[in-house]
Amino acid sequence: MPAGSPDPEAPLTEAALTRALRRAIQTADPRLSRFDPLPRIISHDDFARGHCGWSQLVGNYEGTLDTMLPGYAQHTSAMLSTLPHWDAGSHGGADSSYALKIATRPRAGAQNVAIKRLNLRHRGPIRFEMYFTFKPEATELTLGDTALRSVGLLFDLQGGDRDGDAERVMPHLRFLNAESGQHRHIWQFKAERVPFQPAGGSGETISHYHLSPEGWQDLPDGHQKLCYNEIATKVNWAYLRFDFDLATMRPTALRCNDRVFDVSGMEPMRIPAMKNLWCMLNFALFAETDTDRRAFLYVDSVCISGDF
Repeated sequence: MPAGSPDPEAPLTEAALTRALRRAIQTADPRLSRFDPLPRIISHDDFARGHCGWSQLVGNYEGTLDTMLPGYAQHTSAMLSTLPHWDAGSHGGADSSYALKIATRPRAGAQNVAIKRLNLRHRGPIRFEMYFTFKPEATELTLGDTALRSVGLLFDLQGGDRDGDAERVMPHLRFLNAESGQHRHIWQFKAERVPFQPAGGSGETISHYHLSPEGWQDLPDGHQKLCYNEIATKVNWAYLRFDFDLATMRPTALRCNDRVFDVSGMEPMRIPAMKNLWCMLNFALFAETDTDRRAFLYVDSVCISGDF
């Protein structure tokens, strides 16, 4: 046996045995083996079981809903969908009948957002994985591959009340599919934040629409062509993984299908810590249309995991 090689006859340590057992359990379960989670699975959302905590992103308001910013007022609830199509019935999810559907209104530039709200228990690495696909509504007998502007995800995070360095940190990531009818096919991030505005007259409630169209920056070497099938009703599921370190509050890795991207220059949006958002661990998914057709982001399943 070469010098320095591990002894195959040596007993496994408790930590190594735990890792091996965890990996064996995950590999044996088809619902989990498609993911590459960190040691602790925080949430596994298989939308064949329901919404799994994903709900409409409602904007702040005070006294009346009319004080909500217009960006939030356009949002509607995420739906469970069989991906129905007029020509072939229902497409279904990747391995079940249902997926989460995030649908915009039929107005160019319209957006919709679904959010999952949690609290963090440890400032360490987290990983977000999902299988997704996107399409405009198939209202025309054409491919429509430039009708959808973008799909993406964001985290909304804040440290604990005794963390001396606590900030509200919001990494934003989107795949810009098309803009003004032209293909873009590039991953982008957003570090620039818009000013807060009062929601109501007391001064107690403020709001900001952080998904406004301004301020997006191209990720270096971020161009990628995703599978977009030949007619408007066909879909293929893609894989996305985004890693973030809650200790440093910085992104650490991004993968989509076979591509791994450099996120070392990706800056998250940073805001001074807010008085009632301690230990916030929120995840949001969004879709945006480029034309007066609804855009759909479909999510088959999500796995959120951490190293703690």
